[in-house]
Amino acid sequence: MSRAVRLLAAMAAAALGLAAAAHAAAQVPSRPWPGVTLTERTFETPRPARMIVAQVALDTPGLRVIVTPPSGGRETIRETTLEFLARTGAHLAVNAHFFLPFPSDDTEAWVIGLAAADGRVYSTFETPEQAYAIVADAPALHIDARNRARIVHRRRGRDAAGVDRRGRVWNAVAGSAQILTSGRITIPRYRDATHPREALVPGPEGRYDAGRSWYDVVTSRTVAGVSRSGRVLTLAVAAGRGGVEGLTPGEIAEVLRREFGVWDAINLDGGGSTTMAWRDPATGEPALLNTPTDAAGARRVASSLAIVVRPQ
Repeated sequence: MSRAVRLLAAMAAAALGLAAAAHAAAQVPSRPWPGVTLTERTFETPRPARMIVAQVALDTPGLRVIVTPPSGGRETIRETTLEFLARTGAHLAVNAHFFLPFPSDDTEAWVIGLAAADGRVYSTFETPEQAYAIVADAPALHIDARNRARIVHRRRGRDAAGVDRRGRVWNAVAGSAQILTSGRITIPRYRDATHPREALVPGPEGRYDAGRSWYDVVTSRTVAGVSRSGRVLTLAVAAGRGGVEGLTPGEIAEVLRREFGVWDAINLDGGGSTTMAWRDPATGEPALLNTPTDAAGARRVASSLAIVVRPQ
């Protein structure tokens, strides 16, 4: 049994409190471009799941991070993450923000939370309609103009654009909550009469509460995290379907913390939005690395985050 398998078994039995040990098949990491490492994990327990993790050394010469820019009559024009990758010439991309209206066939959308592209801030911190899943003033992944990454928060006493930051807001995408904070798993909880200060509000129509957290739903998930140094960006997607396959945000956070050295992480949009696309090194053509769960295929999302690598 490999070290990776033993580590995941211990994680499942001890850290996640599962009765059965986990068995994960770890494939050899792939380095498709300078500064980018791709690793695939497959799980049998706690349920079948496939996870793809991309680790990006942000100090790699010529490497750039790009975010969907503002456009259209709302904030962005929806497109699939694969289309975004192809259109921008990027090498790797994942979906990013939660968005409204949803569900909808509208071609334009409002993103939820802080959003910035190359220094253009086009959405700010906010109190979301989906307070049963997205915390107020949700933290965001910020990558500055010098490719230093960190999780940022709304600074108390500032307006909605105010960020606890070092320097100008450059590229930023917000999620639903911070699920790893200084190496600790931090899944938000629901407020009730005994816990009035928790971050989430029960709903809608009693669907989610302290007894059934939105964060316990098994579905596809996208997570973005950073190393303690801020020099390694980690992007992860976990594939799931129908509540019987996939991982919860807490389970993903545990894998990223133990195996990949992730220090802070946020949960991005998931379900049918979860997408990781790449430019296949063998063909040079854009392709999907995961299988979207929507019956119609890859979902048109409001924003994506991509990595562009200097040609060798």
